[in-house]
Amino acid sequence: MATCVKIWVLAALAVLSCVMASNADMQTMVEKEIEAQVGSGLLKGVMLSPRQAEGRPAVVIIPGSGPTDRDGNSPMGIRADYLKMLAGALGERNIPSLRVDKRGMFSSKGGFADPNAVGFDDYAGDALAWLDTARERTGAGCAWLLGHSEGGLVALIAAQTAGPDLCGLVLVSTPGRPLGEILREQLEGNPFNGPILPQALAAVGALERGEKVDTAGLPHELRPLFGDKVQDFLIDGFSRKPAELIGRLDMPVLIVQGDNDLQVRPIDAEALSKALPVAELKIIPAMNHVLKATPPGDVAANLASYGDPKQPLAPALVEAIADFLDRNR
Repeated sequence: MATCVKIWVLAALAVLSCVMASNADMQTMVEKEIEAQVGSGLLKGVMLSPRQAEGRPAVVIIPGSGPTDRDGNSPMGIRADYLKMLAGALGERNIPSLRVDKRGMFSSKGGFADPNAVGFDDYAGDALAWLDTARERTGAGCAWLLGHSEGGLVALIAAQTAGPDLCGLVLVSTPGRPLGEILREQLEGNPFNGPILPQALAAVGALERGEKVDTAGLPHELRPLFGDKVQDFLIDGFSRKPAELIGRLDMPVLIVQGDNDLQVRPIDAEALSKALPVAELKIIPAMNHVLKATPPGDVAANLASYGDPKQPLAPALVEAIADFLDRNR
């Protein structure tokens, strides 16, 4: 999503709660700013290329919901650097990657008058443009899309029209159920939401039906979640069915999910796996939504990791992704 009010999952969490590589490693990698032209706008990102990876397909990393930048950080208080760390760790396995800023945001502001005037098809088109850029940069015949959270849904949509230039998908913490269902589950899951739950569920239901919501009558805690400027985007997102999208694919797909994720649960990974049984499924123990390992049941520690760029990625995450990419070269 585009602006801070579009971070629907993290806004729900707010309601609920009322290094790259070392210097030595960097000597073996090259990081360059890159661009991709889409319509009247210019997308920007950064490519990390291991010196030993010439000709190897790159991984285009698509960030999740809200104002999430190419490193996985957000002005909403997220400073975990998890996408930057993931790119660095893949680089250590000789896998090049592109980390990108979404249209109208951060370094990709140019040419986009209103970052809220966007839909999932726009984001999917941007992902396809980055695929072309990745192939041109590496000389490989295809590139991978790795989508995190909402970015996984974007990757699924992009894959519907991609050709042989798409090697396959890596879906990390990706919803397997419609977004409205997940949001409803989050809101219902905490008893502290009792006083505002009827209005919240009514708003979700209206958006699922394609109807706008009058935010003037909503409790103030809910207004960032259902802001007037983001309702078209929410209606679009709520209409998408990830399991149906993945079920149409004929390409290598890896589904990666942490079992300590407060936002997307293993049931979502299982729904995706059931819809495409040939896809590989990897459940990472203790991994949360920002790809860090935290003690199960300790919500405070889980949320604290969202602001800790020094906490390492969950063990087994990079190995699972890199091994999959190695097997499907």
